[in-house]
Amino acid sequence: MKKIRNVAVIAHVDHGKTTLIDAMLKQTNTFRENQEEMGLERILDSNDQEKERGITITAKNCAIHFEGVKINIIDTPGHADFSGEVERTLGMADGALLIIDAQEGPMPQTRFVLRRALELGLKIIVVINKIDKPYARIPYVIKKTESLFLDLAGDEEQLNFTVLYSVGREGKIFENLPENFNKDADIAPLLKKIIDFIPPPKSKTHEKFKMLVTYHEHDNHLGRILVGRIHQGTIKKGQKVTLIQKSNSSYIVEKVFVFEGLLKKEVERAVSGDIVALAGIGDAKIGDTIADLGETKALSAMKISESTLHITIGPNTSPFAGREGEFSTSRQLEERLNREKEKNLSLRIKKRDDGKFEASGRGELHLAVFLEELRREGYELEVEKPEVIIRQIDGRSCEPVEELNIIVPKEHVGVVNQELGKRYATLVNTTPISDSEVEFVYRMSTRALIGLRNLLATQTKGTAVFNSQVIDHKPVGKQIKRSRTGVLVASHDGDTLSYGLRSAQERGITFIGPGVKVYEGMIIGKNAKDDDISINVCKGKKLTNMRSKSSDGIIQLTPPIEITLEKGLDFIESDELMEITPLSIRLRKKILNETERRKFQRKNNLFESRDWQGALS
Repeated sequence: MKKIRNVAVIAHVDHGKTTLIDAMLKQTNTFRENQEEMGLERILDSNDQEKERGITITAKNCAIHFEGVKINIIDTPGHADFSGEVERTLGMADGALLIIDAQEGPMPQTRFVLRRALELGLKIIVVINKIDKPYARIPYVIKKTESLFLDLAGDEEQLNFTVLYSVGREGKIFENLPENFNKDADIAPLLKKIIDFIPPPKSKTHEKFKMLVTYHEHDNHLGRILVGRIHQGTIKKGQKVTLIQKSNSSYIVEKVFVFEGLLKKEVERAVSGDIVALAGIGDAKIGDTIADLGETKALSAMKISESTLHITIGPNTSPFAGREGEFSTSRQLEERLNREKEKNLSLRIKKRDDGKFEASGRGELHLAVFLEELRREGYELEVEKPEVIIRQIDGRSCEPVEELNIIVPKEHVGVVNQELGKRYATLVNTTPISDSEVEFVYRMSTRALIGLRNLLATQTKGTAVFNSQVIDHKPVGKQIKRSRTGVLVASHDGDTLSYGLRSAQERGITFIGPGVKVYEGMIIGKNAKDDDISINVCKGKKLTNMRSKSSDGIIQLTPPIEITLEKGLDFIESDELMEITPLSIRLRKKILNETERRKFQRKNNLFESRDWQGALS
């Protein structure tokens, strides 16, 4: 027991925790010198979306050895939208490394993850990372961190945290702030501090076996593999166990694995305090308790915070349905959503009376990552505009309120203030970070945040650093004026032609180029004015007796704007849908035919897109 340490690595997004774990893995000889991993960065970010987006999405386990002690490491996401992964896995740890950027300091997610860690009684080692940044504010960051602990600590003992300094990308850790960042150093001071400061698991080896399932994986040969920390007792290969949530259940543990480096190593037995993976208990779900036969008292399951946004998902109903995907029926979609419910606790899925599904998540990025996952697996689907989840508190309708941190170059300060003023945001604080950057802290409703990230990225030329975290629920505020103008809608089916697209670009911005198949009711661009316009982008130039050639020269078109999943979720209004297939992302009107659309509008006295939601439902 004294030879095990269980450590979670927690931080705000982009503060460098996954890079620091790389150094821990490489410098403890986890890999051979000639192994591929020695030349890789962000080794634990293994799935395609994590590599493409540059963020950690799911929590992962690995293990290293140092001075005869095994250190189980739990890497957690830093983005607020995936904080459910943090809540799900922190219970496996006895301590945590809190990584904080030396320039940005504590951010919204830093507060969230630290609060969760302190609630669980974890011992905290603070690592001030990226101390070599030109505008590092180390004394300020330490002062802010101390204030954060004073605000969140439940007792005096939790204020006794230790601080280290690091240049994570070079694998350097310093016990004291060095004058010269280029001097030789390695990861050893951090590993020694983990062994000395973080306690070993409490000895409960002689009690009957119990383990809480934290997550599960799928193996083609062994089926479902359950991962969790042994709370008490010992588990052996071939041992009979029960699921406390299922009375009279009995299973035989086929295999027992512990973590070694990035891999799992099969063992005959494992003891209390270690993190293990078990095969042979296929019915268990996340949050279930596996125990010795005869045990009836379950362990406390992890608490997952409530979702803030929901979207409606249904099978693709466009004229192009079934052409580009492998799975396009409602039954196939339901089966896949039910599988997701079992492993993704922070995503809530409910079937509606009309056969569609309501998926609730932590934010736009959380939902977009899930939709992209479905798309890559071959599913065709359509989604509606994201809506904020309204909760009833003391008889009043309340919406989530978020604290928003924006770091922006000084030349874009006016753009930020103007846009947030339109959305009724409240300014909490303004702090100059350097000669060229300013940090704003705002409070505003989640409803007002929808679409803001992409808008500010465009208006600040991609320089704004944007982070937010739900902090409270308040009575529903003022209606926010729609910031988007009207759309250009295809009036005919067919292939787009340059001549028709030129007419469209005279009225606004297009989302597609020539030679693209479109259908009536498909959104092909954004109008410069507030109203929607139907336009025939499949129209070619007419020939007459006086004209035998169809060209008056080369038609030059502006390159189209690419619509991504995140941009599509931000863009669509209540009378529109986003069609998602493995090959395409299309935007469309719910009612495709223009005549039917106008009849519906006149009948229900609807003049703006946001008024359609109630009528259409």
